Amino acid sequence: MADPRLDPNQNDYNAGQIQVLKGLEAVRKRPGMYIGSTSSRGLHHLVYEVVDNSIDEAMAGHCTGVDVTIHKDNSVTVIDDGRGIPVDVHPVEKLPGVELAMTVLHAGGKFDKSSYKVSGGLHGVGVSVVNALSVELEVEVWRGGRHYHQSYERGIKTKELEDLGPAEGTGTRVHFQPDPEIFTETVFNFETLSSRLRELAFLNRGLRITIRDERPEEEPLEEDFRFEGGLAEYVEYLRGARQAVHEDVIYFEAERPEAEIELAMQYDTGFSENTHTFVNNISTHEGGAHLTGLKAALTRTINDYARRNKLFKKADESLSGDDVREGLTCVLSVRVMEPQFEGQTKTKLGNSEVRGAVENAVNEHLAIWLDENPKSAKQIIEKSLQAARAREAARRARDLARKKNALEGGVLPGKLADCSLSDASLTEIYIVEGDSAGGSAKQGRDRSFQAILPIKGKILNVERARIDKILANTEIRAMITALGTGIREEFSLDKARYHKVIIMTDADVDGAHIRTLLLTFFFRQMRELIEAGYIYIAQPPLYRIAKGKQEHYAFTEDERTEVVKRLTNGKGEEARGLNIQRYKGLGEMNPDQLWNTTMDPDGRTLLQVTMESAAEADSIFSRLMGDEVEPRRAFIEKNARYVRNLDI
Repeated sequence: MADPRLDPNQNDYNAGQIQVLKGLEAVRKRPGMYIGSTSSRGLHHLVYEVVDNSIDEAMAGHCTGVDVTIHKDNSVTVIDDGRGIPVDVHPVEKLPGVELAMTVLHAGGKFDKSSYKVSGGLHGVGVSVVNALSVELEVEVWRGGRHYHQSYERGIKTKELEDLGPAEGTGTRVHFQPDPEIFTETVFNFETLSSRLRELAFLNRGLRITIRDERPEEEPLEEDFRFEGGLAEYVEYLRGARQAVHEDVIYFEAERPEAEIELAMQYDTGFSENTHTFVNNISTHEGGAHLTGLKAALTRTINDYARRNKLFKKADESLSGDDVREGLTCVLSVRVMEPQFEGQTKTKLGNSEVRGAVENAVNEHLAIWLDENPKSAKQIIEKSLQAARAREAARRARDLARKKNALEGGVLPGKLADCSLSDASLTEIYIVEGDSAGGSAKQGRDRSFQAILPIKGKILNVERARIDKILANTEIRAMITALGTGIREEFSLDKARYHKVIIMTDADVDGAHIRTLLLTFFFRQMRELIEAGYIYIAQPPLYRIAKGKQEHYAFTEDERTEVVKRLTNGKGEEARGLNIQRYKGLGEMNPDQLWNTTMDPDGRTLLQVTMESAAEADSIFSRLMGDEVEPRRAFIEKNARYVRNLDI
């Protein structure tokens, strides 16, 4: 199949094809408008903007490799072997193409469809934003047998484009240092970048992407990604240790006038649906037209196959969408010439024509695969029928619970100490481990806006349970009722009774385990709460250090050491009159201490739970909370050096 991304009649790419959209506010004045934030997320977005240019070259068939390096000073270099940014003078702007790309917002080849048929740049703001927000930036271009160089400081060029002489090959090198005047965080996270680059390598079959971190003193960290299997390999990676229902990954690619469509999927014996969608390499975690088309086609095609092959016991039997997606790991990637994004985070595809294209393609190719693989098809249908039986059991459990007012808003759980305010945007709920800690929290809270829900012990691990078992768990039912949103297909964010859901557990191994179980529940059953930024983790202190009437709290071992030094003038813990208390549990704090350290909005520290990559989060939850032991062991061995506050 010829690469549909190439337009054989328009292979030239020069400065005249760079169209300029002028008149935008200076990036340095309002950086958040262009990169989302000036915290860690915005910092990493700078790298993605530069890499996206290289990926666009790859999608156009002109780039085979991208190399990313994090240097010791937290500057970054991105090199590709694409065509090189144009260096000829723009006919209207009278500047070299590379200088236009680096200094003018919304200037780039992505606005001219003869240069790039599809592009991953979400808003087209491009590398000029990176330049504006960097202390210094250098760009080198290899093009037309010559080597060119130009440098900038905070978006302003420090020298004209220089021709360094003859050179072989083509490509672009961008080196930049983020500006500490702009960013609150200037230290890049290797894992965050590595995760996104791995994702891009899966989405662009055969493209080699490397990342190297020169900062570790012992030896640099390196990852080298290249996946000839593309999305099929991605599905296997995401499925991880979960046992497959059928051996081969279902895979196809199709070209339609509305979009190029690539799909890979496989069923496993788990109970979660793990569907991830992308448009032009951008993760569309809010879904959209392409996801709607996929879901409709899956339900229709699998039901049609089951009826045609008499796999239903009753003539009127059918499978719901949730039934046919239980245990499904699926990646759908579409490439659209002019994507229209909507939704709060601009990651929901609005092109209505893409729905029909995806639905048609999935109907056609999945039907063929099922006919050609009858044994696997029967296993998939049986898996879906088991899900349907569990769904029916869950429905009966819900109906019974509703009769008892246990899952609807009529009666809240007896253990819930609710707040007096009813405006959800102003209220918060603490989910607290144990009655003792719950008692302290209830006494110490501000009753006007803080609700407390104590839970007993370790809730059910929802990674290993079907919906009927989940709804039978008392603690989970209490949470569902208190939060008010419902779960899964019945979930409604508008019904949330609190806009802050704060997990507060002991600072020990059991507390960490309970916290992980709760996060697993929210990720699998109420993921929208995480996406909306409603889930938080409380940070109670580890130590109380007292000397006479002086009282201090330490949240880390380093803080404890610092406080002890300050109180004893460097004499250490053996100094007389020093009392150090290690909090094993929240219940050891009296209500005033719990309020002052952990619950007072003016003094507490909360960690907001965010999700940079739903696919990566899915993989981690499967490894850590699934049935297989080996992936957990490997994860622990790899990450043991990062452990803090080990409680043996």
